[in-house]
Amino acid sequence: MEKKVGGGGFAKPAPEIGNPVTNRPEDPRFQPPPSAAGDLALSLEAILPGVTEECEAAGGLAFHAVGDTGGIHGNETQNAVATAMQDQIARGASRERPRFLFHLGDVVYLNGESSQYVAQFYEPYQYYDAPIFAIPGNHDGEIAAETLDGREQESSLLAFMENFCSPEPKRFFKHRPTMTQPHCYWILEAPFIHVVGLYSNIDGQLDRRGERRQQDWLVERLRAAPRDKWLVVAAHHPCFSLDETHGGYVEIVSAMDAAFAAAARAPDLVLAGHVHSYQRFSRDFMAKSTPYIVAGAGGFANSSRSLHKLQRGLVVDRLPFETTLPAVRLEAFDVMNAGFLRFTAGPEALTADYFTVSFDDPAIVSDAPWDSITVVDRAAMKTA
Repeated sequence: MEKKVGGGGFAKPAPEIGNPVTNRPEDPRFQPPPSAAGDLALSLEAILPGVTEECEAAGGLAFHAVGDTGGIHGNETQNAVATAMQDQIARGASRERPRFLFHLGDVVYLNGESSQYVAQFYEPYQYYDAPIFAIPGNHDGEIAAETLDGREQESSLLAFMENFCSPEPKRFFKHRPTMTQPHCYWILEAPFIHVVGLYSNIDGQLDRRGERRQQDWLVERLRAAPRDKWLVVAAHHPCFSLDETHGGYVEIVSAMDAAFAAAARAPDLVLAGHVHSYQRFSRDFMAKSTPYIVAGAGGFANSSRSLHKLQRGLVVDRLPFETTLPAVRLEAFDVMNAGFLRFTAGPEALTADYFTVSFDDPAIVSDAPWDSITVVDRAAMKTA
């Protein structure tokens, strides 16, 4: 048989330059998540009693968000990002002081092992004086191909569920208890904001093909979401990305879009990690312009060279950059520094500020936001 050279189905097709969504994979990996019942919601008030009254008096709620932190390559960068966030808690006035961290997935590399949680999660955040919530990333849900030292192979999401979805707080580490989230996909109800966290599994799917369990849950939760709060939807895999390594995930886009349409409710902002860099897109969808933010430079990538760069051949000579999708624009990006997000939600506006942390000198943290976006109502946004 003659061997084909190119186009023979032996490699991932290269993305069209400027296209922020990759092709549909032929055989995506999927690990069924644990079963769950109920609305899968958790009130921040249950974790921080009195926070609602405090935030209403201050006129806003601040919190952090970042993804892809697991320090398998060493924890210097992860520690630097954690220290910068800790400093914002210590120095922040009441309205700007972050009340929690929402982790966007890939807490522990390479395969979410229980044995790695102390080194890659608890120790780096031992001085972070606030709750840490999370959604799983692909590495949190994968199963190791081989066991080490004769240990039994762990099931998918075992360690994530034990550390973030414990029925009662436990202490696997002396300075931080486990969290009591209701599930791996769930809702955080907080002052001024409503966060829907999804589990996008191993290769960027809410559900196995032909199934709709998580997507149907998302539709129900979107319909029930309060109209007087900012609505944020988060998944580990991004809908849009112009990086060379991953790109955006077409099945996440399709599942979210179908849910938004069925619920007649689009979010005010969409969050993701997975891509180890920072990118902010705007998208014209359902009669408004919505920010889609990728923030996966939280520590796993421990040098500028190891961050995910933009597509080879892509020339971004001005911003906003028009992608090949007519309604999607790249508004800002940083593929050179580590960094994290700080959100501030109030009655009139939702602001996302991105702060960078230098690889050359981890003590150098941007005092002013490197990038900032403010959503001012349910149908418009402005940049700062």
